[in-house]
Amino acid sequence: MGDEDAMRGRPSRKRHADNMIENIPSPDPRKPSAALDEARLRQQAIGVRLRQMFDEVVNEDVPDEFLDILRRADSKTVENG
Repeated sequence: MGDEDAMRGRPSRKRHADNMIENIPSPDPRKPSAALDEARLRQQAIGVRLRQMFDEVVNEDVPDEFLDILRRADSKTVENG
C-alpha cells in the first residue's frame, strides 16, 4: 500500500515510531519558569515592605499617656515590693 501511494505521488501512509511520538522538549528542572520567577519577586517585594513597616512601628515614639501608665504601674510595684 505504501508503494502505491509513492507511485501516485502521495505521502506514504506508513508511520514510524519516531513520527508517532510528539517531540516536545521537557523543561529544564534547574531553570525556573517565568511564573515562578514572578512569584518569587512578588514575595521578595512583600517581604521588603513588611520589614519597612515593622521598622517604622518599632521606631515610633511611645505616647506620653502610655508612659504615664507604665510609671504608675512601676510605682505601685515598688510600694507593694
